[in-house]
Amino acid sequence: MKLFIFLIAAAIWIFAPGIHAASAATIAPEFVTEMAKFPALEKEQSLIGIGPKLLFRAKQQPFLLVASIIFLLAILHTFIAVPITKHAHQVKYHHDSEIRRERAARGEKTLNVDMVSFKATFLHFLGEVEAIFGIWLLALFGAMFYFYDLTTVEAYIMGVNFTEPLFVIIIMALASTRPILRFAETCLGLFARIGKQTPAAWWLSLMIVAPLLGSFITEPGAMTIAAMLLAKKFYKLRPSPLFAYATLGLLFVNVSVGGVLTNFAAPPVLMVASKWGLTSLEMFIHYGDKAIVSIIVSSTLYYLFFRKELAGLAKKAGDHDHDHDHDHDHDGDMIENERSIPLFVTLTHLAFMAWTVAFSHYPPIFIGGFLFFLAFSQATAHHQHRMNLRGPILVGFFLGALVVHGGLQGWWLAPIISSLNEWPLFIGATLLTSFNDNASITFLASQVTGLSPELKYAVLAGAISGGGLTVIANAPNPAGQALLSRFFGDGVSPLKLAIAALIPTLVVCACMMLFPDRGLHEMFAIDPALPVQGMIPTNH
Repeated sequence: MKLFIFLIAAAIWIFAPGIHAASAATIAPEFVTEMAKFPALEKEQSLIGIGPKLLFRAKQQPFLLVASIIFLLAILHTFIAVPITKHAHQVKYHHDSEIRRERAARGEKTLNVDMVSFKATFLHFLGEVEAIFGIWLLALFGAMFYFYDLTTVEAYIMGVNFTEPLFVIIIMALASTRPILRFAETCLGLFARIGKQTPAAWWLSLMIVAPLLGSFITEPGAMTIAAMLLAKKFYKLRPSPLFAYATLGLLFVNVSVGGVLTNFAAPPVLMVASKWGLTSLEMFIHYGDKAIVSIIVSSTLYYLFFRKELAGLAKKAGDHDHDHDHDHDHDGDMIENERSIPLFVTLTHLAFMAWTVAFSHYPPIFIGGFLFFLAFSQATAHHQHRMNLRGPILVGFFLGALVVHGGLQGWWLAPIISSLNEWPLFIGATLLTSFNDNASITFLASQVTGLSPELKYAVLAGAISGGGLTVIANAPNPAGQALLSRFFGDGVSPLKLAIAALIPTLVVCACMMLFPDRGLHEMFAIDPALPVQGMIPTNH
């Protein structure tokens, strides 16, 4: 299995530069070039208002309207994913029962291979949230082929930048390794010791400190670590469904805002940092302080509301399976004794993570680093646990499909963003982020000329604030859901997730827009000498 993974990664590494070169040489599809011309054409025809502009654009390029309808259907599909999964389990149960009866009647033993149900497996795939947007790519490509031709489909795909999905796959794989998790657990344990490492102390540490780490190890890395430690320290104790959803919603919101202390860790910030000349110091002064306050306030509010349940979880911690055997049951203990990991192994893993973060804009470099990491992990296998790439690959598939869909939504997003004032723009960006990756919102805003510093602040603040409302709102969210969905029965309900994230989102909104902030004009004044670094997707 490790050899297979190594060969796949090696193939990606070898061919990535060629793919990038091919995309650079590909002629942009007609609908992409026409989208760039819309503002000038609308000015010539004196079109004013969102409605007339959208109607004009839809008539000029009907395919874009169809693409947006397909995207809407994919979003609606996510809301019925849980019922589909439940039905898949029912189909599987009835199929297995029937097979067992038939085998028993013939006096034969039933094997696992005999109970494979194509229908149940197909339904389960349709209910896999991480696969939904990829499934709807089939409809998108079919529509694109109908309106244009196969060459157009190829040209569009080659123009999409898949750097972010590839980076998330690698950083998730690295962050989920045993040495990294042990190191993170040790560091977060320093804060949990203040509360004697009870479930409440670990919960607060993971809700407050872990998201802030996203400003240094990137938000996907922080999400992976926080989700895996929550699974170990919190979710395995079987909290109530209300508390389970509240924790997931709070985690998504806190990670979305926890990465804004620097200018490179949060996807929506990264999209505009170079073009708007944002430095890490400016991000910390104008966004980071508010992010810290909102994370502490939201986490404290949820802690006070669920404090009794957290106290009850402390009683479960040593006996979560209720067998009352405290001498031999340590699965739920907050402090676990595990075999030690040599320092050089941990430092090497940290170096690979640092390498990946430092070169996060350059897939051939960080994928190449991952190849060396795979070799090192095999040489130190006795200090590792089994590497499971199913989660990271599914999340990468989700994000890759979202980037493809998102690149076709600018035709209606741009007029909305460019026509709003400060508060409407902030509210609009927050709400639109729920239905689009927040990096898409800020990227489109960066393409609008003449935005005032107040409007730039508002759209970035809105994209950050709304990043926890849905699984598609922020790039790290699919990683968290993939790692924790097993604790939510048949899957995470999008509606319950949005409700759970609502209060923390409102807290972030209040901190971002109600706290006085001076110096915005200096913050968004672009330094001509500042080098422009590109991680801006061609079609995003």
